[in-house]
Amino acid sequence: MSVTDVAARIQQIQAQLAQLTPTSSTDGTAFASALSDASAVSGEAPTSDTSAGQAVVTEAKKYLGIPYVWGGTDPTKGLDCSGLVQLVYKKLGIDLPRVSYEQARAGTAVPSLDQAKPGDILAFGSPVHHVAIYIGDHKMIEAPRPGKDVRVSDVYETPTAIRRVLPDSPATTTGTSPTGGVSAGTPYASVFDRAAAKYGVSASLLAAVAHQESGYNASAVSRAGAKGLMQLMPGTAKGLGVDPMNPTQAVDGAARMLKGLINEFGRVDYALAAYNAGPGAVHRYHGIPPYAETQRYVPAVLAYQKKLAA
Repeated sequence: MSVTDVAARIQQIQAQLAQLTPTSSTDGTAFASALSDASAVSGEAPTSDTSAGQAVVTEAKKYLGIPYVWGGTDPTKGLDCSGLVQLVYKKLGIDLPRVSYEQARAGTAVPSLDQAKPGDILAFGSPVHHVAIYIGDHKMIEAPRPGKDVRVSDVYETPTAIRRVLPDSPATTTGTSPTGGVSAGTPYASVFDRAAAKYGVSASLLAAVAHQESGYNASAVSRAGAKGLMQLMPGTAKGLGVDPMNPTQAVDGAARMLKGLINEFGRVDYALAAYNAGPGAVHRYHGIPPYAETQRYVPAVLAYQKKLAA
């Protein structure tokens, strides 16, 4: 591609971007909008993992042809591999780390390419040096290397990691809430549902944490000073900007906290351990710390989550 071609392409992209509404939101609004747009293109209702992944693919395709620039995060100038992935998800209201090796730990692991879905992140190398967005049929969208443009290519080697960071798909089981998979009879079910839709954290996980922490008692105060439905310490609640005794605010704060911990550790059990014992302890022991309370806490929450989602 010549310099003239690149300049023309940049002008075209700038014109396209001028028509887009910028967003830095993480409240799920951008994701829902993009999901609706993608579903309209595909003719499907936005109620499945397929349509959720298609929203990511549709967004990623907007950047095809943009030149690779190492360290690039601005599509008017160029993108590198992790810059592309971060930008696509940011446009959908989902914040990801900036660099590839951190993106390779975001969300939850997918065991193999055969189980990958459109929208999953593919990571390559050990240590990870490249990431791409899977689009299905063993193909991906990537910003490959200097001298190349963002393109659709074959998955040319086995990924060293596959990560799923999309919000949970809406539940379709009769008698469960539409966005989280907990029974409508669960205390504060609608609060858990709203937080789940907003932050992409399972409503059943939030409900299970609340059950374990307070027994759904929004007025609970522990001997250590933890307060409310989600048993947030005062300093933690202040950092999250929430009133721990207000159930809606408490669940909102806990959902944000759990989302960050899941992204940090890449595993729900480690995130729960960090919620209970602090992320420093999980890092120190490279897993669930050998504290009796935490050793009981994690399996109890996961078991109750399973019960709620059944």
